[in-house]
Amino acid sequence: MVFVCGNGGSSSISDHLACDHLKGIQTDTALAPRVVSLSCNMALVNAIANDIGFEDVFLYQLRTLAREGDVLITISSSGDSENVVRAMSWARDNGVLTIALTGFSGGRTGRLAETHLHVDADNYGVIEDVHQSIMHILAQYLRLAHISPGLIDQRKF
Repeated sequence: MVFVCGNGGSSSISDHLACDHLKGIQTDTALAPRVVSLSCNMALVNAIANDIGFEDVFLYQLRTLAREGDVLITISSSGDSENVVRAMSWARDNGVLTIALTGFSGGRTGRLAETHLHVDADNYGVIEDVHQSIMHILAQYLRLAHISPGLIDQRKF
């Protein structure tokens, strides 16, 4: 299972990653990826934020859903959003593989992650555009690596 999360624009990239990996990757392939955006269920996010605290909106979901061997991808330009840092820390402590997409200095999630994809920039728009591109490249790579070569010329990517 792959879990992904982020705030603001990174939340949108998180949701888009779930869409492109769930729907896009399995189109014309035998793959059946299981991807959940922890950012997209606003009723749940709001309930956790209201009743427990915004800093735990991703952690609470991970503690319930994640298992050892799963993967957590965090998307945070600063790498220092407390709710993302708490999710990353829990994942590391519980056998969940960790990938951080960051910018600026990389922040705490960059230092905690097993795999750190850092955009060396100090501009939110540039960082988010690169994160979006990384997400698209990964989805396209996985799909193209598993699609019948004869179908490639017949499809739009």
